[in-house]
Amino acid sequence: MASSGLQLIGFLLSLVGLAATVAATFMVEWKKQFQGKTHRIYEGLWMSCSGNERTTCEPHQSLLKLPTEVQATRAVMLFSIFLSTVAVLVSTVGMKCTHFLDSKPESKAATVMVGGIMFMVSGLLSLIITSWYVTMIVDIFHKSHRLESFEFGKAVFVSWAGSLLTMAGGAFLGCRRCSRPRSNESISGNHLFPTTNQNSNYV
Repeated sequence: MASSGLQLIGFLLSLVGLAATVAATFMVEWKKQFQGKTHRIYEGLWMSCSGNERTTCEPHQSLLKLPTEVQATRAVMLFSIFLSTVAVLVSTVGMKCTHFLDSKPESKAATVMVGGIMFMVSGLLSLIITSWYVTMIVDIFHKSHRLESFEFGKAVFVSWAGSLLTMAGGAFLGCRRCSRPRSNESISGNHLFPTTNQNSNYV
């Protein structure tokens, strides 16, 4: 029951992390700029918004005209989402609370472990690309005039949180001790006391 509960906790953490990653990918506020006291400019991976009290948003027209950090971040975040989606399907098959592969406990344990590893890789990818995006924004901020440069926005923190949750959930799912089939535990326990049963027959 304990290992099944840990798997369920890990699966839920990974789902929350995946949802946060999806939300961050499509958020507008990846970087922001304030011009004066009222005018604001926000730029995301898919569109940019600007305005005073009311902002108007426009999608990015050309992929080739986008900065390198936007193109790379968009591609890696989409791949991370795809990998996590596949991990959801794989983990569902291998979790102890489901009835898939019940006749093959070894395969079931290996399947959920693969799903956990996929979650960890997905979270690591989004964590690395988000940190690299922030590094690029900070470098541009220090090299250019402060009034003309951007700062990183809320989507960065959402992406970081999603990455950490996905990796934590994958660690629970990929735990070998948690996914080990019960049959192996009972078999190994029976082999620990072979002599005691034999001695008891001679008494």
